[in-house]
Amino acid sequence: MTRTGSRIREREAAGGGQGTGGCSRLLAQSNGRKLFSPPFGAGKGGNVSGAGGSCGGGGRCRAHADPEQEEPEPRLRETPEDISFEAAANTIAFHPSQDILAAGDVDGDVYVYSYSCLEGGNRELWSSGHHLKSCREVSFSHDGHKLFTVSKDKSIHILNVEEGRLVTRFSKAHSSALNSLLVIDEHLFATGDDGGMLKVWDLRKGTAIMEMQQHEEYISGMAIDENKKLLLTTSGDGTMGVFNIKRRRFELLSEPQSGDLTSVVLMKRGKKVACGSSEGTIYLFNWDGFGATSDRFAVKAESIDCMVPVTENVLCTGSIDGVIRAVNILPNRVIGSVGQHLGEPIEQLAKSHTGQLLASCGHDQKVKFWDISSLCSVVVDDYRKRKKSGQLKALSSKALGGREDFFADLREEAKAPKEEQEKESDSDDSD
Repeated sequence: MTRTGSRIREREAAGGGQGTGGCSRLLAQSNGRKLFSPPFGAGKGGNVSGAGGSCGGGGRCRAHADPEQEEPEPRLRETPEDISFEAAANTIAFHPSQDILAAGDVDGDVYVYSYSCLEGGNRELWSSGHHLKSCREVSFSHDGHKLFTVSKDKSIHILNVEEGRLVTRFSKAHSSALNSLLVIDEHLFATGDDGGMLKVWDLRKGTAIMEMQQHEEYISGMAIDENKKLLLTTSGDGTMGVFNIKRRRFELLSEPQSGDLTSVVLMKRGKKVACGSSEGTIYLFNWDGFGATSDRFAVKAESIDCMVPVTENVLCTGSIDGVIRAVNILPNRVIGSVGQHLGEPIEQLAKSHTGQLLASCGHDQKVKFWDISSLCSVVVDDYRKRKKSGQLKALSSKALGGREDFFADLREEAKAPKEEQEKESDSDDSD
């Protein structure tokens, strides 16, 4: 089993899995200030007011401050700082248009943060303890106004993003613990549970409009095509399911693969479907050829627990070994390491609205940020020979290149000339 299998259940049991059951805790509202104002916006005192340039509050404005006593400007970082939690986060999601991230943990709490590359720029906006058990998935609506959450307590919650207020609750949404969530459009969303049940919900009707159970095990992931017609599911039974949500009917199950299928994403402008597995293999399907795989690729990882597409050709995978790998699809290559949670399994990955940042959450109770801007320009040559090396190439300054130091390559380059000099001296002596 993987994240969505036995491991997450063991961790939920060890961590208690009991939420606070309280209301949302709003931490960033005062004097009518909008929740999503910049982290370093105007404060109460010590800033220049708009009335005639006079100083407001009891402090001194920067214009009249002693230069020697001025605080240094916050340092600009390559990525935002890590966000630490009291319990391990199961799930993360980026806001579709603002620098905001949501996370849900094993205690059932949901947190919303604004993030910034300025040092000290991350700020908790609000948190919610409405779930009684582990929060398994969070997702923003496409307009960014609502946050959907699903939980082991079988409930679905929809919260107002700006205030953290609970707007809608489906208390007993499924008969089994909820495990996956996909927001389809402004009205529809889909949920999957531990028993293999899929439901599609219509917010206009306030109920599920489609209920189907074709999988024998938990539903681990979901994806939908651009036309919002075919919904794809992956399951712990090793199959991918295809459902026509416009006609509200089941289409087919793929042939079972070895191990659990843990995630599903669309690649190559929707022409290819990639599924991750607990065996560390990526299975590829042609669109409209869902019955059998067209290709498979072993990533040399113990498992692939989560995936997120970065470009039409490149995706990132998270594994139980804690390493985030960048993988090119067709030609199939592991490009290198984006980052890592040292020795801790990775639960989920998410890509920011700008496409420049990747976030990851793991068992170390942290959400980490990684720079993936370089992946947009990666081109993999189909005819290039693969380098047979046990070490992953570091793709960011924070990546360790597998379990080795980032500067290992530099040390090897420095070592190589010395070895050449030694060889030359040896050859001179032999002469």
